[in-house]
Amino acid sequence: MTDPHRTGEPAAAPDAPAAHQVRNPATEELLATVPAVDPRGVARAVRRAADAQLRWAALPPGDRARQLRRFAARVDENLEELALLEVREAGHPIGNARWEAGNARDLLEYAAGGVERLTGQQIPVAGGVNLTFQEPLGVVAVIAPWNFPMPVAAWGTAPALAAGNAVLLKPAETTPLTALRLAELGLEAGLPEGLFQVLPGAGSSTGRALVDHPGVAKVVFTGSTAVGQEIMARCARGVKRVTLELGGKSPNLVFDDADLELAASAAPGSFLDNTGQDCCARSRILVQRSVYDRFMELLEPAVLAFRCGDPNDPGTDMGPLISATQRERVRQYVPQEGPTAIRGSAPEGSGYWYPATVLERDPGDRAAVEEIFGPVAVVMPFRDEEEAVALANATDYGLAASVWTRDGARALRVARAVAAGNLSVNSHSAVRYSTPFGGFKRSGLGRELGPDALSAFTETKNVFLGT
Repeated sequence: MTDPHRTGEPAAAPDAPAAHQVRNPATEELLATVPAVDPRGVARAVRRAADAQLRWAALPPGDRARQLRRFAARVDENLEELALLEVREAGHPIGNARWEAGNARDLLEYAAGGVERLTGQQIPVAGGVNLTFQEPLGVVAVIAPWNFPMPVAAWGTAPALAAGNAVLLKPAETTPLTALRLAELGLEAGLPEGLFQVLPGAGSSTGRALVDHPGVAKVVFTGSTAVGQEIMARCARGVKRVTLELGGKSPNLVFDDADLELAASAAPGSFLDNTGQDCCARSRILVQRSVYDRFMELLEPAVLAFRCGDPNDPGTDMGPLISATQRERVRQYVPQEGPTAIRGSAPEGSGYWYPATVLERDPGDRAAVEEIFGPVAVVMPFRDEEEAVALANATDYGLAASVWTRDGARALRVARAVAAGNLSVNSHSAVRYSTPFGGFKRSGLGRELGPDALSAFTETKNVFLGT
């Protein structure tokens, strides 16, 4: 389906890393075998990107914006194809996949709108005139995860290109197909050769070569905290810029004055969306003790109504896990003989299926502490607001949280007290391309998206003109 030379993937050398098989997680069908890019191929890609970046950055801002809008238009013309690719390689329900393809398009359009607003300042000083300029970094590496391969790839790619950089995108080994197709669409839209390249391969080889290459000025990584720590350390050796979006163990706080019916009906989507493979998943549900039993009565039918099945069916709410390895990891948190408060159903046979599961556990239980990355939530009671905040903050992570209450003062008070980067009140919304996104503590470093997204891919140059 793809010409590797046009997406930046060199022909595999005899000693190149093994190619990666891409399988449909709902059926285990082999979809494609994608050659990996070895370190020498990475070096060639960096050189091509550096050459293309100089020409791209020299374009008038309006021309760059027009090219990005053409890229967005090509994505829009191929939304259904991209969505179906996402269904097949990632197992996402078709409704979710269509939203994800649209999100990639919207990000390109939003970033294009920021190109001509990326301005410096004139700062009053004595003895002359002081000007600042926002200049592109150069070559940016974007390392995308398998859980949201299309939108997260666009999170880094769109603003980096808009700011005048070149982008080398390394998708996850299990989900490279949408990234490869996006690169094709970029070329069809008129992006210069070499400016946006996709480099498939393993993180331990292709990814490491990208991170370590001296020609890469910044690394944007989304994935586990452990890998993020390694990338941060490797970037430190070269004093490279880095943005990290890492793990989470987000709380969902339900107070006794909340609309319990609304909170319970919304809760399944907060931890079952994308089969729980979401760093923002509200997988710790904290409920005020006085309404705990009533909330659990309302939660059970809501969880059981969340339909797990064929991702191609528009009525499906939840697809499979990404792999057999991930399914086994999830199983470790739910002992076969252990008690479960709520357990849904999932298809049997081929595919990496796992049912929606709700556990009642103590705060110190590993299921309440560790990121599971599957359709499992832990429910725990709290006594009052003080204990709710303490439980919410009793984690190494700080990515997202939800607060359910009718009391506006409490909502703001708790939102300010919870140590997380993305708070929602009476909602589970966490990500919008027009607002900043990122985590506290071990959930990451830096911010993506929002009105300042392009600035994260620039250096500030200060120029003083003596008079």
